[in-house]
Amino acid sequence: MAGENGVYCDDANRCVDQVIERVGKRITLGLPLGLGKPVRFVNALYQRAKDDPEMDLHIVTALSLLAPEGSSSLEKRFMGPFAERLFGEIPELAYARDVSRNRLPKNVRVSEFFFKAGSYLNNRSQQRNYVCTNYTHAVRDLMAQGVNVVGQMMAPGEPHGFPGQLSFSCNPDLSLDILPLLREREQQGVPVAMVAEVNQQLPWFGHHSAVEEQQFDVIFNQPTTDYPLFSAPQMAISPSDHLIGFYASCLLKDGGTLQVGIGSLGASLVHNAILRHKHNDAWRAVYDHLDVASQFPVVESYGGTGPFETGLYGCSEMMVDGFLYLLQEGILKREVFDHAGLQALLNRGEISQKPSLDMLDVLVREGLIDSPLRARDVNWLIQYGIFRETVEFRGGRLRLSEDHAVEADLSQEQTREALAALALGSRLAGGIAMHGGFFVGPEAFYQALRDLSPEQRDKICMTSVNFINHLYDHRFGDQKLKAAQRLHGRFINSAMMYTLSGAAVSDGLDDGRVVSGVGGQYNFVSMAHELPGARSILALRSTRLSGGQVVSNIVFNYAHCTIPRHLRDIVITEYGIADLRGQSDEDVYLGLIRIADSRFQAELLKRAQKAGKVREDFSLPQHWRNNTPESVREALGAAGSGDWFPAFPFGRDFTDEELTLGKALKGLKAATATPRGKLATLLQAFRTEDDAGQYAALLKRMDLEKPSGLREKLDRKLVIHGLQQIEPAKKTGSDNS
Repeated sequence: MAGENGVYCDDANRCVDQVIERVGKRITLGLPLGLGKPVRFVNALYQRAKDDPEMDLHIVTALSLLAPEGSSSLEKRFMGPFAERLFGEIPELAYARDVSRNRLPKNVRVSEFFFKAGSYLNNRSQQRNYVCTNYTHAVRDLMAQGVNVVGQMMAPGEPHGFPGQLSFSCNPDLSLDILPLLREREQQGVPVAMVAEVNQQLPWFGHHSAVEEQQFDVIFNQPTTDYPLFSAPQMAISPSDHLIGFYASCLLKDGGTLQVGIGSLGASLVHNAILRHKHNDAWRAVYDHLDVASQFPVVESYGGTGPFETGLYGCSEMMVDGFLYLLQEGILKREVFDHAGLQALLNRGEISQKPSLDMLDVLVREGLIDSPLRARDVNWLIQYGIFRETVEFRGGRLRLSEDHAVEADLSQEQTREALAALALGSRLAGGIAMHGGFFVGPEAFYQALRDLSPEQRDKICMTSVNFINHLYDHRFGDQKLKAAQRLHGRFINSAMMYTLSGAAVSDGLDDGRVVSGVGGQYNFVSMAHELPGARSILALRSTRLSGGQVVSNIVFNYAHCTIPRHLRDIVITEYGIADLRGQSDEDVYLGLIRIADSRFQAELLKRAQKAGKVREDFSLPQHWRNNTPESVREALGAAGSGDWFPAFPFGRDFTDEELTLGKALKGLKAATATPRGKLATLLQAFRTEDDAGQYAALLKRMDLEKPSGLREKLDRKLVIHGLQQIEPAKKTGSDNS
């Protein structure tokens, strides 16, 4: 039994029966974002609602993950085999697929507070049901929605030596805080149900993430139906992404704290941090080529250029796979401790992680322990590894072995000699190198987490997002502790656009449609302004394709913002770093124009001058005018011979054929973004053929080697045309043999 009224189930439908018996047919179901959704239970509950119109089901969650399908016929041909290979054994979230196809029954509603970027831009139902909230307010707002059932995928403790326990593993972020609130609601007479779905594929994590089984009312455990975890494929890192990551790596301070988000920009930062650490000569060559020190002085004040000798501490709502690579490369190694006084002494260098008699003297001086020692002092010293576990406090004396005891007075020479010989531990215990709120990533990441040694796993603490994302007191640590741990914080997030006044556009469009959600971005930006020595870094590509045209992501203004201009700090594009904190409006405007693509700098300057924000006699310095894609490639080439900036530094899920086809399809999509472009592309495609058979393997991958019917024949010609655009030298076949 999981508790007084708890029930173990080996059948998902019986779990649904138990939930309905507890709370009735009006269910508001809270689910964790991303990976931690209990798919078997949720699908059974959703099917029950579809079959029973008397049920009222409201699902409140975020980031409902689905295998990609593709929209056009070509995209579907491309994505089909890829999705089957990666996701074929994973049960699909039935409600999420119906949401994407606008097929929800009338008695089911789905509200999310964070979308996969761009996935629901044209889904009016989800746009209406979107709940706008900061990540740290999500629990509050879930409760306001009337959540009475929570479902969560959990890792079993027994295979890892923790019988009777379950781990939130990938998603303690909200669940650790919502479960106590639901129990309070239950005590007020509101029926609730907490459902755990056990999956042995889920990596085990202890610390805050591990809880007793009794916390759940219903536990679904059927190992024969356990399924692989939903994976997020590695995304290619473009040359521009690499240079953004390079600039960001310049701002990391050895001995500091790192938060970073998902995507190619985050992966680029990790790669460049590893390059700085392991291949500093190549990294430094790019640094010198760009003249970073003189062009962007903020790096001299807040960053660094050398290897990470002390290392970094990770404190990030999302533990991206990059943190694991930083751990493996010996960069993620600065450990923090859950005692503010102890942490402050470490920060100041007054003690090290190796226990010593001098450390004991400092602890006495700071009032963390007394001399003579008391029982609580000894227990505290053992807890943090300063004393060995064999030390005992008995009758006012310290028992160091079966035949050796001394006075507990640290001023006595005999006691000090005995402690040095028999009592001191080898290293401080309980240190954490990574606090994370949730994780999702590629399958190789999950396997690496499962393969961690107990010592490595113990350095990672999956915990509440309310502990991570702001500085307010939390049951896992108060403001004083958080501030002590988060030394030299660098909170690195991405944006879609940035206005010259200093506002970030990260989650929505000016017509009100939501692209993704604010998530924790506001929290990290705000925290960077509160913590001494911390900086918020917002990264974005300088341009994007829109309607087949290149447009600037640095804009004069925009009718939506995620981060207001009064919280402006550091902004990075592939063309450099804009240090905006505490600057005048003119300096802010010019700092952002400085890192915009040169094709748009003159117009941005003209508008800034017209608005009176930049003096009329200002002209663009010559060295600002080289912000071009060619300069990006030239900068990366300064690292010297070798593939220092690969598209997939951490592995890839796409085959060589799929990478080629993906590039061709991307080009076709850009070329057909306008009616005129679509017509021109079709006319050109009609005249193409693969007479020499050089694209045979690629056409076979798209199942277009023997087209039947007009649609397939047109698709074949489009693919050939797209391939010819990325391989122009091969257009004539035998001439290029």
